[in-house]
Amino acid sequence: MSSPLPDCLYCRKDERLDALMLEVAPLQVSTLYLFKEQTHPGRCIVTYNGHVNELFELNASELALFTADVARAARAIKAAFNPAKINYGAYSDKLLHLHFHLVPKYTDGPAWGTTFTMMPEPKVLLSAADYAAHIARLREALG
Repeated sequence: MSSPLPDCLYCRKDERLDALMLEVAPLQVSTLYLFKEQTHPGRCIVTYNGHVNELFELNASELALFTADVARAARAIKAAFNPAKINYGAYSDKLLHLHFHLVPKYTDGPAWGTTFTMMPEPKVLLSAADYAAHIARLREALG
C-alpha cells in the first residue's frame, strides 16, 4: 500500500530523518531538530510542516509564522549555546522541502568568517547523553 505522503524524509519522518537529526520541539508551523553532526555546537534545522519547497509557496500568514519559528529557534540557540553569530542556510537542491539550517558560529571555531560546510569530515558526533543535554538546553531556551 502506498503512502499519501511524498517520498520526503521530513514528511515521512522515517529512518532517513532519524539518521541525521533528533526532534527538539514542534513550533507554530514547523519543527525544530538538532542536527546530529555537531561541528558547530547547537546546529539545528527548522523544517516547515507542510510539503513545500520555496518560501514564495507560503501565503503571507504562513510565511510570517514560519519566519517567526526560525527566529524563535535562533533565539533559543543563542540563549543555549551563546554563539557569536548564527548562519542561516536554505538549501534544498536535492531535498525538496522547505527547511533552514541554523548554524551557530564561534569566533574561535571552525569556518569562522566563511560559509559552513554542510557535512564536514571528520564528523563530530555526540553521545546519547550529550544529545539529550543539548536538546534539554534548547527546550528550556524555547520556554
